[in-house]
Amino acid sequence: MDYNQYVIGVIVSNVSGVLSRVSGMFTRRGFNIDCLTVGETESAGFSRITVAFHGDNDIRDKILKQLEKLHDVKEVEVLDPHDTVIRELLLIKIRNSPATRQDIMTAVEIFRSKIVDYSPTALICELTGETSKIDAFIELMKPYGIMEMCRTGIVAIERGDNCLKTMKQL
Repeated sequence: MDYNQYVIGVIVSNVSGVLSRVSGMFTRRGFNIDCLTVGETESAGFSRITVAFHGDNDIRDKILKQLEKLHDVKEVEVLDPHDTVIRELLLIKIRNSPATRQDIMTAVEIFRSKIVDYSPTALICELTGETSKIDAFIELMKPYGIMEMCRTGIVAIERGDNCLKTMKQL
């Protein structure tokens, strides 16, 4: 069986309980979510949910049909990975010591990261990019002592004038 990762964009009404209903649909049907992010759109009445999951074409189609049945779901689209900008944000706290500081700062520069908090004992770095870039930076930082980290999960938007929806459609 050929399993692919799919990223879908979902426009929903910005009302209480919608995220619970969307994630609950996955749970009830036994589908696993790899990543889920949600935030308000350019219109305060709507939120955009980005969901990543693995499955075959049949699973993808079932998920799309089930999401489209939900009352507050306004638009659902599978995003083409070749025509979509996909990014993730990482905040990572790394142990700071005089012996490792320069190596960490060099890595921060190479990865186009930035230090957003500095103390004598810890550095907090912010990094935005594709998941593979985030993963590589984490692996590079492990020997220096990762104290804590958090990731946003992916957000995705289509390139050019392709849009998940237009407000006129809603």
